[in-house]
Amino acid sequence: MLRARQIQKRYGSFQAVHPMDLDVAAGEVFGFLGLNGAGKTTTLRMLGGVLPPTTGTIEIDGIDIVKEPVKARQRLGFIPDRPYLYDKLTAREFLRFIGEMYGMPESGPRGLNVRVQEALDEQLLGDFADQLIESYSHGMKQRITLASALLHDPRLLIVDEPMVGLDPRGTRQIKETFRRLAGEGRTVFLSTHTLAVAAEVCDRIAIIHHGRIQVLGTQAEIVPVGKTLEELFLDITGVAGVGDEEPAA
Repeated sequence: MLRARQIQKRYGSFQAVHPMDLDVAAGEVFGFLGLNGAGKTTTLRMLGGVLPPTTGTIEIDGIDIVKEPVKARQRLGFIPDRPYLYDKLTAREFLRFIGEMYGMPESGPRGLNVRVQEALDEQLLGDFADQLIESYSHGMKQRITLASALLHDPRLLIVDEPMVGLDPRGTRQIKETFRRLAGEGRTVFLSTHTLAVAAEVCDRIAIIHHGRIQVLGTQAEIVPVGKTLEELFLDITGVAGVGDEEPAA
């Protein structure tokens, strides 16, 4: 589903991400872990088509995201670490706007009218569909963001830090959504600081440090006997972060 070959990102003399290969299969929840400044967000922005790689290729469901960006993004849902919502719209209006941006048809079994209501109900927002987003709690805003990313039935969902500020109920609901998507044969590429979430929901995990993937595999493959994922993470990265990912403008 996701194939990256020798992707890297440089800003002048600063190497944010070193050459990297990735293969993530359909039906997989893939965890991408690292400290602040390790290169996570830069990598996710490249994979999501937001940021072009300096070199290398990225394919979404066999489609090159640089050569055919519109076609590739039809198969992709992307949630950045700081998603933007139109607070003066209701949730229903916002989802309709997103669907129109994707060119979704109005009617039909998977048309915009049906999908908007389904997406609201899936995220337990049906009773609040006609309230302004500015009135939503943080957790509700997280859920409408997820609903908007899944509205067009993408085959790949890329998510940067989805659990920040969520209460236990919201965290559980999002974890269940990720596993449901994988069960439907879709792919979730997840960046998170919450190691317990990664350990619980991810089929495979990669740890990135200083712009390079240090380990990649299932927990059974990468975590030594007698250690936890947290201990492995700290062994690789240490305790302190290394600053911002991207150089100041």
